[in-house]
Amino acid sequence: MQEGRVLSTREINRDLLRSILDTPRWFWPVVTVLGLILLVAAIAIGIMVNRGLGVTGLNRPVAWGFFITNFVFWIGISHAGVMLSAILRLAKAEWRRPATRAAEVLTLFSLMTAMIMPIVHTGRPWRILYWVFPYDFARGIWPNIRTPLVWDPSAILTYLTSSTLFVIIALVPDFAVLRDHTTGIAHRVYSVLAMGWEGNARQWKLQIVAGVLLSALILPVFVSVHSIVSWDFGMAAAVKSWHSTVFAPYFVVGAVHSGVSAVAFALILLRWCYGWQDYIRHEHIDALGRLLIVVATGWFYFLVMEILFGMYGREADELMVRQTQFTYWPYNFWFILFVITTYFIPVALWLSRAWRRNLWIMSIACISVNIGMWLERFLIIVPGLINKQLFTFVWADYRPSIFEYIIIGSTFALVTLLMLLFSRVFPLVPLYDVKEGDVLRTQVQIGRRTVPATFRED
Repeated sequence: MQEGRVLSTREINRDLLRSILDTPRWFWPVVTVLGLILLVAAIAIGIMVNRGLGVTGLNRPVAWGFFITNFVFWIGISHAGVMLSAILRLAKAEWRRPATRAAEVLTLFSLMTAMIMPIVHTGRPWRILYWVFPYDFARGIWPNIRTPLVWDPSAILTYLTSSTLFVIIALVPDFAVLRDHTTGIAHRVYSVLAMGWEGNARQWKLQIVAGVLLSALILPVFVSVHSIVSWDFGMAAAVKSWHSTVFAPYFVVGAVHSGVSAVAFALILLRWCYGWQDYIRHEHIDALGRLLIVVATGWFYFLVMEILFGMYGREADELMVRQTQFTYWPYNFWFILFVITTYFIPVALWLSRAWRRNLWIMSIACISVNIGMWLERFLIIVPGLINKQLFTFVWADYRPSIFEYIIIGSTFALVTLLMLLFSRVFPLVPLYDVKEGDVLRTQVQIGRRTVPATFRED
């Protein structure tokens, strides 16, 4: 097919529903492998819960390690949904259309994965509910509102609820299409989910209004979630290197940076796996590459400010953390790698439009950004904890154990598995959004501006 041509409604339904109505050959073998990885991780978690956190590399004073690093990382990935769906929807950016659903779904699954990490990190997961919501009210034991154990669940659950509503509202028109293309039990299930959708003018108006309102309402939550995650660090009195006032915007922009990279790579994989070349086109990847350059530049500014603010204060703890990051092996190597992969590789895309449209180059850039953003969280947490008690001589290095590697690796398998299972039941590219975009392109070509109230198969 010629890339970029206007497709009929019948062709769009046929192509984008193929992943639901017909199972690809590779689907179940990949799901099986991912399931085995998760089984191994479940065994590792079981051993850790049985024996305690001593099987990990955590120690005194490094009480946070890979688990909390991964927690912050997945919270950052979740910001892609709001960036691509809410902000670009309000800005009426047409190129966002094929990417919105994947970004929104990635938001949900990233948040779910992030919520697992603090539970695993406690080592005794059955106790976390007590400390977040103590039930011994007879003795006047209430939650400590100054602890991240209260802040994080409140912020993340609010974000998860609003993002879920966002996804469901956007899925309603597609549920109606699936209702009309299925039979039996699947037809009855999709009929219930479609909630009587007929595609008339009133329903479209309500759906559009609900989408715009949720886009506007979710923006403050989007900003607050990663700001609260940054304050988890800022409230740690013993670690002065975490007290930078620039942490909140620095974390938010970094979260958007990693999220946009993850969505771009996910779209490239979907295009390759399902043959969606007519829907996820080079122009969409090019637009994501340009957005990546802008976000990377903003993030780099906050990185420089964070370092300069710490050096300007001339606190002994802060200077020791910087010395650890800049001069001590292997942290100096990780720091150099982190800056190169997070900033210089994606910004190099600015040099050539052809590079941004090359799927292999874009894949490498997106993967490198997320490697760098994971290292960024690691370099904030571990060097700060190593030097947090500068004058008590309680120092220790951190060497993660095989249990931590297995559990961290399994989180990537979990998100991938959930995305694949979702694509088997619901369309990962929004049908109505693609149809509306094609209608608008056609009307621009013939000089019309009106949009029809519904999209029917001709």
